[in-house]
Amino acid sequence: MSPARSRQGSWSDGDARVTAEERKQRRKLSNRESARRSRMRKQRLLEDLTNRVAQLSKEKGRMVMQVDELTPHQLRLEAENDMLRALVAELTERLRSLSSVLRVVEELSGVAMDVPEIPDPLLKSWQPPGPALPSMAAAADFFHR
Repeated sequence: MSPARSRQGSWSDGDARVTAEERKQRRKLSNRESARRSRMRKQRLLEDLTNRVAQLSKEKGRMVMQVDELTPHQLRLEAENDMLRALVAELTERLRSLSSVLRVVEELSGVAMDVPEIPDPLLKSWQPPGPALPSMAAAADFFHR
């Protein structure tokens, strides 16, 4: 081999080493940059989640207050409905009693009287369509404070 060639070969080896070293440095830099971006994304996500927790906590507080405010109203309405149902039952019984009295008078007097039947749909409209619903629980039953 000629000295020029051997020099040329060693320059190529040097160039290859520098290139490999440069690639190694670029890869390190790229990895650092990627890690930095990853940490930034993680930090943003953490901040977003922290804000979401604060927002949901405020919303929960508002809902607890709203339930606490509405519970007495709901209990009052339930009591009023119970009272009205009892009144309907009492008036229905009175109406049935009066109807039976009118039938007896009709039989004894022989005079035809128009004694209307108590329509069932009228009575059933006062009753809830299903079983009575339980009372609404307090907000504390739903939310941990």
